[in-house]
Amino acid sequence: MTDLVTERLVLHPISVDEAERMVAGDPASEADWESGFPTEDDVSVAKRLLERRATTGDPQPFGPYVIRRRSDHRAIGGVDFHTPPDEHGHVTIGYGVVPSARGRGYASEALRALLSLARANGVATVKGDADHENIASHHVMTAAGMRPVGEDERVKYFAVSWTDSAE
Repeated sequence: MTDLVTERLVLHPISVDEAERMVAGDPASEADWESGFPTEDDVSVAKRLLERRATTGDPQPFGPYVIRRRSDHRAIGGVDFHTPPDEHGHVTIGYGVVPSARGRGYASEALRALLSLARANGVATVKGDADHENIASHHVMTAAGMRPVGEDERVKYFAVSWTDSAE
């Protein structure tokens, strides 16, 4: 699987080696990771990838990606599909960036790239959610083109669907 490149970012599919280093907290070099990377969520995603690869093989293109800035190639976060599309063509996404990289539109830019990849690969609906108080995440999803579709006592749900063919 190749990298997804945006104006300011590179979304790099996480390899087994990279996932193992994330779990161990061991960057290839000190210049590889922004301070705070990987987060607890990034480590959880890396562990899930290692388990998935051991049982079902490589999930790409519907796996996790490290978000790197093009300007310095440092890892600043992650974005992923929780699983491959279900029988209805639906997937759920997750994302996050380290605190020092927040507020610059990186998460929305990365999410837009992931949504484009999903659509190009025949996905019908992409879903996401965020805690009620996580207003920044609500803004990320709406900036990327997702819309609120419901809520429960804990989270707000967002989605984007396509009924036409990929462009």
